[in-house]
Amino acid sequence: MLSKLRPHLYLPSVQSVDPRLLRRRGIRGVVLDLDNTLAGWNSPRPSREVKAWVQRLRGTGIGAVILSNNGRGRVEDFAGWLGVPFIPHARKPSARGFQRALSVLGTTPQSTAVIGDQVFTDILGGNRAGMFTILVTPLTRHEFLGTRAVRHLEDVVLHHFERSGLRVPSSAG
Repeated sequence: MLSKLRPHLYLPSVQSVDPRLLRRRGIRGVVLDLDNTLAGWNSPRPSREVKAWVQRLRGTGIGAVILSNNGRGRVEDFAGWLGVPFIPHARKPSARGFQRALSVLGTTPQSTAVIGDQVFTDILGGNRAGMFTILVTPLTRHEFLGTRAVRHLEDVVLHHFERSGLRVPSSAG
């Protein structure tokens, strides 16, 4: 079970994910988390840096979809700023949302990456679906109360992985 929680990569931010390297790895689609991955919790718009990164992603021929546990209004508004499709109410780590993301992207699990900030939703769900998983450091510690409670357990799991060789970004805390 612990192996399903281990990301393939752990990076400081979504912007530190190089789309060219993903493409060379055979990745054709990316499933993106919203809160604390693309923007701070409940931030209404993406930053210029995130917009530029999504443009670089598109420039390499990689599609993107936002998969979020948030409600439709929040996700639809944010996705509109980026011009990407979205799936709200995903119930991550449930397989159903990840399967829907594959359908939207038109990719296979082997040609799809998941990028998110939470081990027990994004990474677990992506690994269970057979995707390449990338954990990024949360943008802020301001988040949903339930998420804050799970972060303590997540920190224990990440510390275990770090001791067993997972490269942890210097900005991770």
